[in-house]
Amino acid sequence: MVNRNLIRSLEDDDILGDLALLAPEDEAEEWLLDAIAAEQQDYNSGKIVDGRIVELNDEWALVDVGFKSEGTVGLDEWGPEEDQPKIGDTVKVLIEEMEDELGAADDPYGMISLSKRKAEKIIEWEAMMETVAEGQVVTGTVIRKIKGGLLVDIGVNVFLPGSQVDIRRPGDIGDFIGRVVQAEVLKIDDTRRNIVISRRSLIERQREEDRAYLMQELEVGQIRKGIVKNIADFGAFVDLGGIDGLLHITDMAWERIGHPTEMLSIDQEIEVKVLHIDREKQKIALGLKQKDRNPWENIETKYPVESVHPGEVVNVMSYGAFVKLEPGIEGLVHISEMSWTKRVNHPSELVNIGDKIDVMILGVDPEGQQLSLGMKQTLKNPWDEVLERYPEGKDVKGKVRNLTNYGAFIELEEGIDGLLHVSDMSWTRKIAHPSEVLEKGQEIECRILSVDEQRRRIALGLKQLDNDPWDGDIPDKYQPGQLVKGEVTKITNFGVFIGLEDGLEGLLHISELAEHKVEDPEEVVKVGDPIEVKVLRVDTDERKIGLSLKRVGWSEEQEKTAAAAEAAESGMPTPMDEGDLKGGLGSAGPLIPTSDSE
Repeated sequence: MVNRNLIRSLEDDDILGDLALLAPEDEAEEWLLDAIAAEQQDYNSGKIVDGRIVELNDEWALVDVGFKSEGTVGLDEWGPEEDQPKIGDTVKVLIEEMEDELGAADDPYGMISLSKRKAEKIIEWEAMMETVAEGQVVTGTVIRKIKGGLLVDIGVNVFLPGSQVDIRRPGDIGDFIGRVVQAEVLKIDDTRRNIVISRRSLIERQREEDRAYLMQELEVGQIRKGIVKNIADFGAFVDLGGIDGLLHITDMAWERIGHPTEMLSIDQEIEVKVLHIDREKQKIALGLKQKDRNPWENIETKYPVESVHPGEVVNVMSYGAFVKLEPGIEGLVHISEMSWTKRVNHPSELVNIGDKIDVMILGVDPEGQQLSLGMKQTLKNPWDEVLERYPEGKDVKGKVRNLTNYGAFIELEEGIDGLLHVSDMSWTRKIAHPSEVLEKGQEIECRILSVDEQRRRIALGLKQLDNDPWDGDIPDKYQPGQLVKGEVTKITNFGVFIGLEDGLEGLLHISELAEHKVEDPEEVVKVGDPIEVKVLRVDTDERKIGLSLKRVGWSEEQEKTAAAAEAAESGMPTPMDEGDLKGGLGSAGPLIPTSDSE
């Protein structure tokens, strides 16, 4: 169908006149429409065409793209670095949208939508596609940070994902803005006009090549430059140019450091020494301190045993303090070597980090690089005068510092203790635990029994302040055959202990409880019962008294008969103890004298 209105709108009589000479009117109009249609095919949406600026104002430029088709382009599509548009200039534009395929009869100009900027980007993209392929290395400038990564200008804007910026993702990828980077083209999406690049893959490929070359030429003992790439509590990883080596914290300095950050920082360039190479696992051990002289060389000459030197406390542990004598040379003062007399529960009671102190060299281990130091050895040992101040036999006063199962420690002066053994607390009482006699903090008087200067021990006695009652008082007071009163204090399977006075006890053997055989002593007596018994024997050597309940009412004749029977049954005297202290016999014959034994 012929669009007659369109033909008439041309208002060009010359064109129609020329066509009339060649063909009838209807055919001439058909020819003209065919020509117009052919011309319009080049101006479809998405095409880039040359246009001419025909009009300008403050906001846009009117561009004629041919055959009386015009559109506007905003002036903001000309960058500040470009020459500003002028009427008559030719510019490439993208046809974004046609107003109407053939236009309206009353609108001869039919405005269309144009874009100069998009046309330029498409031209740049097409030009780039002629030179770029996947796997190719490109160079560009990072222009800004976007979601998920960076935008890089390589002639067109391409996407560099954050995970592909470096081998280890940086803390802030925005630091790369403005930097020129090289990267490998990972993917090209021609439909979306999108390119994804990777700087990481390029670095990894380069590092593989560098690593292979470096492992061939690397040797133990070499001094190499490297860049600190990562820092951990145990050390730092140093990039030697394609492969990382571990610089352990113990190989950073001859002196003690708390953390690698005290010496190193990320991206710092340092020189290190190659200590060990594991070519199979591609692991390298590096050292920093090994570049300098080992201060432990000739250590025995510089710090001989028993020499005294000034030092500084650099660390305090529960077991002692570390003292630095010079950079790289430290020794341990064990807690036991801090004071001659003071009981040190923790070294911080005497020293703190930073204190300047004098120490004595007690031992040197060059191979283990260890020094054993002492603080107390620089002071006078008070135990050197203990024998003079605390001779044997001297009565002294002290305070009960501690109680144990076997005795009590008595503080005579600060740092000087004596042991009062439980067996030296009473002549007569059988004491199971010191708490029966003493309490912590109590002031007491006791006697020096012995002094072991070498082992630093003083033995004390409490009972020794009084005379031994077994030497006269007890044998005089308790005679065989005598009736005495007491109280049941303890019952055992072999007999009963009877309290007589002031802790003095005698043994009433199970055989002396009754005339009949007793299986259980508690059938006869109970603890706390008052009781009257007969003294059978007093043994001053064993410090024991033998008692009898069944013989309380015996006559002298009964005693003689029992003594004779026991002597015949025994056959020979036997020593007396708690289990053998039976009524009539002992090493001295019958317990109770008879007319025959006298």
